[in-house]
Amino acid sequence: MKLKILWPGRTSDKNIKGLQDFYLKRINQLEKCELIETKQAKGIAERFTTRIKKIEAEGLEKYFKDDYIICLFHEGKEMNSKEFAVLLEKISLSSARVITFVVGGFLGLEEKILKKADFLLSLSKMTFSHELTRVILLEQIYRSLTILKSMQYAK
Repeated sequence: MKLKILWPGRTSDKNIKGLQDFYLKRINQLEKCELIETKQAKGIAERFTTRIKKIEAEGLEKYFKDDYIICLFHEGKEMNSKEFAVLLEKISLSSARVITFVVGGFLGLEEKILKKADFLLSLSKMTFSHELTRVILLEQIYRSLTILKSMQYAK
């Protein structure tokens, strides 16, 4: 299984970045995982929402190739950790493609990116900052891999 995670911009909060690096390192001990930070558009959200989403979408989609694309989206399917692990296993067994997770910027993802997704995933009914969402996704990927490999996650 090869994993790729895409999101616009770099994580600016050093504490969140530390957690992000922590889980990415653990994931890479179990499966190959590439993190790609694409161009983050800037502007006043109220005035430039469409433009910002378009610029970020262009940066994201050039990395899709023939990947199985999972977009994080508030209206996506919610799953528990075990169900998520089963989903990853099912995808990896049915396809040789890379599993690519796409996290939107502070305004979310453009509609054309959501339409390219093979699966829409919601991490929660709650709203999280886009930077915190990154850590939650990484932690859940790591947890799912430990489930699939029958490893103990935590005591």
